[in-house]
Amino acid sequence: MAKKLGKVSLLCDEELALILTKLLDPADRKSFSQVCKQWLRVEGLNRSSIRLLRPDFLRQALPRFPNIVTFETPNSISDTDLEFISQTCPKIEVLNLNLVTTSWDLGLKCLGLPALANGCPKLSKVILTGRSSITDQISVSLINLAKNLTYLDLGCCLEVSDKSLEAIGFCSSISYLSLEWCCQITDKGLGFLANGSCSKTLKTLILAWCEGITDVGVSHLQRMHCLEHLNLANCGRRITDTGGVAISAISTLKKLSLVALVKVSDRTIVALAENCLNLEVIDLSDCRPTGVSIRAFSSHKLLQSIVLRFCNVSGHNLEHLVRECPSLKSIVLDSETLIQMKPQLGKRTRKVVTNVLVVMA
Repeated sequence: MAKKLGKVSLLCDEELALILTKLLDPADRKSFSQVCKQWLRVEGLNRSSIRLLRPDFLRQALPRFPNIVTFETPNSISDTDLEFISQTCPKIEVLNLNLVTTSWDLGLKCLGLPALANGCPKLSKVILTGRSSITDQISVSLINLAKNLTYLDLGCCLEVSDKSLEAIGFCSSISYLSLEWCCQITDKGLGFLANGSCSKTLKTLILAWCEGITDVGVSHLQRMHCLEHLNLANCGRRITDTGGVAISAISTLKKLSLVALVKVSDRTIVALAENCLNLEVIDLSDCRPTGVSIRAFSSHKLLQSIVLRFCNVSGHNLEHLVRECPSLKSIVLDSETLIQMKPQLGKRTRKVVTNVLVVMA
């Protein structure tokens, strides 16, 4: 083999690692690792992330990648697997366990996530979307042990309740929190967030489909000092103008989703237009805005996109908004409304209206 490789075989590990930095295509890296045992070892030592599709290969494959900072698997994983990961790859910063399989996740019980948080001191981003076995006990332990946690996604973790939010409230580093479909969350939990240390760091809060919250809880959020992205989509009929006007006091807001909040009226939308001067994207789909609401944004300086899917809007009001709001880049309508209305609109407005939905995360 040495004769076949010639002078290349004289390259040290550091020199091979430099070559690897130039290989951006995964296929090229795979070819690199197949040259010889040394190159295989160097490629493994310099791998920064891994996505495991076969959990049964975990113990066989992972030891070759001790320096990874990102671990991802969309499949079921057990506590013992997570403990093994923490012992084998202590440099992990990102843990993505977003469950995309149709089966229930029954692997995580109690010890695995805390063990990983304890064994990986740089852990900062954790995605647990769809992990139905995540309970308050697990999430609280994770939050208490992961001292550098900045990003936490508990979407569809149906057992998570206000007890978890109480622990999150004490977290002084978190900037992103998703609680989508966490139906046990109540106003009390939002109070923990608004009155805790996290109120000074949290920039993104996803509460879509949290139907247990009301105007009382939403009003707490006006005490969030640096909140930029708030998603209240489909939170139910108990959020009205009382809560809507309260969140208009969050002057730092840049993205806001009020999808399907049918109890929110012009009063809320006008207050948002007048007070949220940093607002760039607002989603009012399935709401009931009138021309008063739409025209309220005419003098807004930073608004880039307004989403009005399945809303009863007139071409005249859209024309006015486009003409008077120079920062506006898109008005998003549902496909049917767009087809019906586009021929009636002026050339400038036709360039702005679209059916491409803004991703609100």
